[in-house]
Amino acid sequence: MYKCCIFDLDGTILNTIESISHSISLTMEHFGYKTVDEAHTKQFVGDGFKKLVERALLFSGDENLVHYEEALAVYEKVFEKNCLYKVRPYEGIPEFLCFLKDKGIRIAVLTNKGHERAVECVETSFGKGFFDLITGEGDLIACKPDPSGALYTAGYFHVSPSQCLYFGDTNTDMRTGINAGMDTVAVTWGFRDREELETFNPKYVIDHPEKIKHVFE
Repeated sequence: MYKCCIFDLDGTILNTIESISHSISLTMEHFGYKTVDEAHTKQFVGDGFKKLVERALLFSGDENLVHYEEALAVYEKVFEKNCLYKVRPYEGIPEFLCFLKDKGIRIAVLTNKGHERAVECVETSFGKGFFDLITGEGDLIACKPDPSGALYTAGYFHVSPSQCLYFGDTNTDMRTGINAGMDTVAVTWGFRDREELETFNPKYVIDHPEKIKHVFE
């Protein structure tokens, strides 16, 4: 029986693509490049903001990453102002999370988004204290797909990895769950397609939160 559900943030519980696309576009415009559309942004995210900036610069033509260090600083300032831009929960997510809480299941967020911005997004969208634990990218825990964040979460709740269900929308999330020895749930409403997710043989593949409720009944 699962005692804990760990959720990725971007593309899993919150639709943040407009905030990220808007922020990376403003960053690229700072250097005279064109905006980055949402389709490409979806491919660039998932591995932390440093990789996002790197991929956006390469996409924009900065093949030698001449602007990389400056772009990191620009993006952080821009994103601090725009991290809540048009952010909203995915359909069915608030109801599903309440369902889990009613069942006594601990719920946590584990994301490669910077910790401060992650807390801001989650608490603004769901309320302070709604999630039992929020862990974003920081100095103490390595970026996913390193399993340390997922294992830290399991340890925080005093449960084994086999008692945790890990939800995500990218290959990074699937690899995180595998690396941590946790069953994975691939969600198809996020930033990557079903084909990419199924490559990693997730325990479950769902197109709506309702589709996984039976596991907890």
